[in-house]
Amino acid sequence: MRMFDRIDAATLEDRDWQLWMLAMVSIFILTAGMALLMYPTVFSTSEGPGGVILRRSFVGFCILCFLLEVYLLDRQLVIRRLRKQLAEEQQLKVRIVQQASTDLLGSLPGFSHFQDRLAMEFRRAANTQQALSLLLVVLRLAREVAGPEAAAAAQGDVAKVLIRKLRGEDSIFLFQPGVFAVVLPGVRGADAQHVAERLREGLIDAAGVSSRFTAEIQMVNYPEHASTAREMEQIAARCFSKDKAVASAA
Repeated sequence: MRMFDRIDAATLEDRDWQLWMLAMVSIFILTAGMALLMYPTVFSTSEGPGGVILRRSFVGFCILCFLLEVYLLDRQLVIRRLRKQLAEEQQLKVRIVQQASTDLLGSLPGFSHFQDRLAMEFRRAANTQQALSLLLVVLRLAREVAGPEAAAAAQGDVAKVLIRKLRGEDSIFLFQPGVFAVVLPGVRGADAQHVAERLREGLIDAAGVSSRFTAEIQMVNYPEHASTAREMEQIAARCFSKDKAVASAA
């Protein structure tokens, strides 16, 4: 029995159709055999009320068996059509999600915008004696995530988590596919670590049980780790260069 239980998922639809055909053929053979066995007895009966009733019952039995076969065939065709529609709708949903992820990634500002925003926020932090934190998020896709569509969907999910978890005054940037930067104005190093932990939890949930991706988050803070905007930019650029190959593969 174990040999028959080995079913490939790619041929599951064909196996289902084969089982339906086997069931309908078996029913047809059984009913045809029963009709052949009944035929001599029914039509050898002498004329009279009893013979008429037997012949009518025999004809009704044959019609009922035929209708049963037609009903089973019709139900199987309906099920196959519904499955096909469901598969098409699922593919359409996947394409819509992938397109939405692509549009979201395309709307994120890049490294040049990051340089301008970082310089502006740094001047504000230096003038007001406030802290400024920077989070660098590097995405690493699992081997099972193959193809640009799946990679774009995973990166879109990461961007959604970052946007949902951040404040209105925070800014998110996309350096390279798979490399994000988040500017946190007025956030000290300890608070930035809490933000990073919150983002990490959200990314784990977004990765799902299949662990489509993992994310590494690096924190840079002014004035703890850098004293100028140029230093923070250089740290971000090093992270970008270090993971450029990984991001390109993603």
